[in-house]
Amino acid sequence: MNNIVKKIAVAGVLSSSVIVLGTTGIGFILLPFGAAITILQVPVIIGAILEGPFVGLFIGVLFGIFSIVQSAIIAASPVDMAFMTYPFIALIPRMFIGPATWFSYALISGQLWNKKERKPPVIIISTAIIIAAIVGSLVNTVMVLGGLGLLKIFPWEVIFPIAALNGPVEAASSALITFTVVSLWKNLHLGRGRSKLSKEE
Repeated sequence: MNNIVKKIAVAGVLSSSVIVLGTTGIGFILLPFGAAITILQVPVIIGAILEGPFVGLFIGVLFGIFSIVQSAIIAASPVDMAFMTYPFIALIPRMFIGPATWFSYALISGQLWNKKERKPPVIIISTAIIIAAIVGSLVNTVMVLGGLGLLKIFPWEVIFPIAALNGPVEAASSALITFTVVSLWKNLHLGRGRSKLSKEE
């Protein structure tokens, strides 16, 4: 399969998963003060690791737009109202998830500095996936909550406890799901029975 077509296919599948997770509510765990633990950043993280920063950026933009639209439809919490009033709080942080994830993964796995064709050891790839997922998740948490604090939508006395709870839980969830999915994908890609999306012409 042509590499560009592959990227489009992966971006389409993962973008659809963002919408499904969001519309069904599976991607959100509501907390007090109108905040929520979310795993909607996971498709963005997976896309960036598998297909690079631009695919991650695309899915992140969709994630941000979806958050704005959903907030306008539901408008059930102070965060929803904030996203409607200041849509860039929902959009800009999500745009950075993919590039930050990819850079972390590429740096640790050696893509940025190792020009040799040899594949890094499994432990290096595994570490790169986990750390990249944590970085991508924290970018989302820190930037969204930071924006809410800087615009004085929530007081910092409320934001810090939410960040202390959301950050580690979302990061751990993202790392677990991302590692499982990406490891499976890479195993399929290297194995005999690889999926159609992983084949290249």
